[in-house]
Amino acid sequence: MDRRYCPRSHPLAATAAVLLWLAGCAAVGPDHVAPQTEAPARWSDWHGGDATLAAPAASPDAQQLARADWSAFDDPTLLRLQAMAADANQDIQAAALRFAQARVQQTMAAAQRDPQLAARAGISEQRQSEVGSGTRLIDAIAPAQNRDAIIGVLSDPYTLYQAGFDASWEPDLWGRVRRSVEAAQASSDAARASVRQIQWSIAAEIARAYFQLRNVQQQLDLAQADIAVSRDALALLRAKVGGGLLDDSAPVRQRQQLDGLEARLPQLRAQEAQAINQLTLLVGARPGALNEALAKPAAANDAASDRRWPDLALGVPSELAHRRPDIAAAEARLHAATAQIGIANADLYPRITLGASFGFESVGAQRFGEWGSRQWTIGPSLSLPIFDQGRRRSTIALRELEQQEAAVAYQQTVLRAWHEVDTAVSAYMAERQRQQRLARQVADSRDDLALAQAKYRHGMTDALPALDAQRALLQAQRDAADSAGQLQVALVAVYKALGDGGAASQPAHAALAESARAPRPAAR
Repeated sequence: MDRRYCPRSHPLAATAAVLLWLAGCAAVGPDHVAPQTEAPARWSDWHGGDATLAAPAASPDAQQLARADWSAFDDPTLLRLQAMAADANQDIQAAALRFAQARVQQTMAAAQRDPQLAARAGISEQRQSEVGSGTRLIDAIAPAQNRDAIIGVLSDPYTLYQAGFDASWEPDLWGRVRRSVEAAQASSDAARASVRQIQWSIAAEIARAYFQLRNVQQQLDLAQADIAVSRDALALLRAKVGGGLLDDSAPVRQRQQLDGLEARLPQLRAQEAQAINQLTLLVGARPGALNEALAKPAAANDAASDRRWPDLALGVPSELAHRRPDIAAAEARLHAATAQIGIANADLYPRITLGASFGFESVGAQRFGEWGSRQWTIGPSLSLPIFDQGRRRSTIALRELEQQEAAVAYQQTVLRAWHEVDTAVSAYMAERQRQQRLARQVADSRDDLALAQAKYRHGMTDALPALDAQRALLQAQRDAADSAGQLQVALVAVYKALGDGGAASQPAHAALAESARAPRPAAR
């Protein structure tokens, strides 16, 4: 019988079969369970402050806010700014690159599940020492008269040719690799949610700064109109002083009011410049690049104070955890921390590696590659932790504490979300009530101006009462315009607090697009 086919490899095959069976067993460590969050039946059930500022029950014709839509503001400039920021904002790009890094780390973790194969080859010129450790064997077995000759032959330089490959595979007996892939997947999910969160925050910040800019620009127009009316009133008072109808005190007081109005213009212009620069930075452009685009439109945003503002039909409260990307990111970080406990637990158990190598080795090139120059090894190796001063146990304790911290951070994120929604809704409802009262004040001021102008046309009074009524109307319009601007900002805050509704909007740049095309490792 040919001894080369003696069934000595059967124990190795049995060992491999056992290891494959063990590799399919459950991983050590706790499994992640999605945390349960408490939610009220109605938004008004969890409200701090006056009950009139709570979110009202949705009426059948209420404009739904189940998903925020910036096009609801009917402003093409705002939509263009949002698109520019999605392409060029550096914060979004940095978050997308972090997401791409997490995807790469996930691929690296998944690569541990499969066998590793490496080829090797080399040519080396070698010479052994004539007085090295290898000469001890020659001293023991060689005759004294032949010692120098044998050592001389052995110490002659020679060329060694080697080539072959090495293969190794570590069965995932205790789920260390599975937990590593799970942790990497959760970290990737957290990075993806962070991209959504930053996208949404930038979009809300652009909307807030844009409406503040339009509000300041409208305040500038109204202030300039008020200055023109005040100058007309000053000219009329000076004419009366010249005619002996008044003393000098009335023009002086009017001049003081005019000076106060003119002093507001530089402050308003500085606020306009600040808002423009903030928008320019958010879209990733240089200072001054948006001056023309952000110039006050010919049709002023006066209709904002007259528009029908939406009732806050906020949807189902229990959906808040699914709408907010920061909550999704916090849960993913909790999942990753839980998987890290399993990785630490797996380090307590032995690690077995199946290895094999095959190659050729020859002194000289003449017989290199012949079957007789082959060499191979195959078999498992075992690494068993015995004593490490408690390092592995301490690592498990550390991972458990990190998981507890992640759980607390998740609960804190959810609680903060409820507070942000309630605060934003209260601010919106309060400003809406203020805006309704200011709208009535504007209507009353218009009636007063019409009456004063009618008296002036019929000669019942001079022009001064009509100018005063016109100034009162401009002041009411300034207050109403400011309230309308604040109401837009408050609605943006409600949108931001509610979250993006789980929209998987992707920033348009190459890093995230490339990572999105990368194949996701399948879970085993």
